[in-house]
Amino acid sequence: MADEARNGNGHACCRHGPGYATPLEAMSGPRETLIYVTAVYTGTGRNKPDYLATVDVDPNSPNYSKVIHRLPVPYLGDELHHSGWNSCSSCHGDPTADRRYLILPSLVSGRIYVIDTKSNPSVPSLHKVVEPEDIIQKTGLAFPHTSHCLASGDIMVSCLGDKDGNAAGSGFLLLDSEFNVKGRWEKPGNSPLFGYDFWYQPRHKTMVSSSWGAPSAFTKGFNLQHVADGLYGKHLHVYSWPDGELKQTLDLGDTGLIPLETRFLHDPSKDIGYVGCALTSNLVRFYKNQDDSWSHEVSISVKPLKVQNWILPEMPGLITDFLISLDDRFVYFVNWLHGDVRQYNIEDPKSPTLVGQVWVGGLIQKGNPVVAEAEDGTTFQFDVPQIQGHRLRGGPQMIQLSLDGKRLYVTNSLFSPWDRQFYPEMVQKGSHMLQIDVDTHKGGLAVNPNFFVDFATEPDGPSLAHEMRYPGGDCTSDIWI
Repeated sequence: MADEARNGNGHACCRHGPGYATPLEAMSGPRETLIYVTAVYTGTGRNKPDYLATVDVDPNSPNYSKVIHRLPVPYLGDELHHSGWNSCSSCHGDPTADRRYLILPSLVSGRIYVIDTKSNPSVPSLHKVVEPEDIIQKTGLAFPHTSHCLASGDIMVSCLGDKDGNAAGSGFLLLDSEFNVKGRWEKPGNSPLFGYDFWYQPRHKTMVSSSWGAPSAFTKGFNLQHVADGLYGKHLHVYSWPDGELKQTLDLGDTGLIPLETRFLHDPSKDIGYVGCALTSNLVRFYKNQDDSWSHEVSISVKPLKVQNWILPEMPGLITDFLISLDDRFVYFVNWLHGDVRQYNIEDPKSPTLVGQVWVGGLIQKGNPVVAEAEDGTTFQFDVPQIQGHRLRGGPQMIQLSLDGKRLYVTNSLFSPWDRQFYPEMVQKGSHMLQIDVDTHKGGLAVNPNFFVDFATEPDGPSLAHEMRYPGGDCTSDIWI
């Protein structure tokens, strides 16, 4: 890795901006003491605005494992979902850049909230609202999802459709450093058919994006017929960076249905990345060929389980989130329906090895009506621990790793219509947040019994906990250039 950060044109610059010069340097950063969690009331039947929860994760604090502040947004019906920063390690060489503002796109309403986390990290405040009418008028985009900072100071947000929920209207929104709508990032005629997540790797002049589905379909809950009708994606889109020309579309076929979270290795010199394909429950590796084209192959496959007392005879794991440790040694992913979190060693990217696994919910846990059927016809269920006397609801969904890689935080809400469909008890009683302790030497996962954040007991009623970010030192989603 280069010792100095570089701007978007590859020119060397000073080293005093936000984040760290390298991923390995970030691993030596301070331990997290706070974490922000998007908490949702949209779709729960409770007429309250979604909010950003501040959770104390300092084990030496009297408020450890508690929500210490709630910042409600001004409107109803937003569905806060993913989040990102206004600047990160891609701006490390710019001393004027500051990781101050958390970007909160609202998946359903189309609003984008800008949250000031620097004035008082424990008590963040609303800085600005980017209204959906402004975004639609200037770009035609709606349903914003993933946000990444760029070295230029702009912010790029993937949008999953147009205002009517058509997937053909998807594309990439650009905001300037003052959070004004600039326009689209991709060149005219180079928009993806479906949108979702994206990650760029400047040294390889490449951005790769994934494809969930048409908002007109997924906002109504999951319907398998919609997959057959072509309303869900199975492609990766390979763009030239930073000019936004669609260079290649990778058809993942029947092994890559509904590709969601997309990650390159953190080492910016590497031309390897992964995407988690939810419905087929495969982790697919993509990589660059000698002729600069890109290929893909299934790297890890989670077999569906034959089940009884469920809507289908087989249940996929449903890989909905994954991440890579900053040293690129381990990949972590969740199976939202099966209920397990897995850790694989990927030091040999072609031969991942399972080194850690723990069950923290799911539809097949003991006490549920659904049972899995083994090859010999016997049935089984998984042992899921209680934490501080609480039975774990839902399944593991969003994950966030500490900089040193030793703590993995887990929430369990996916998207309120899908939560209501697959885990109605979680929508009724609220979700929770866990901490999993990680063995970073040999590999291994263990639920921390001292950490449990219960979103069932929130002042305005049970809420659904989704994505997590650390203030200031959140580098697990940073991109190095």
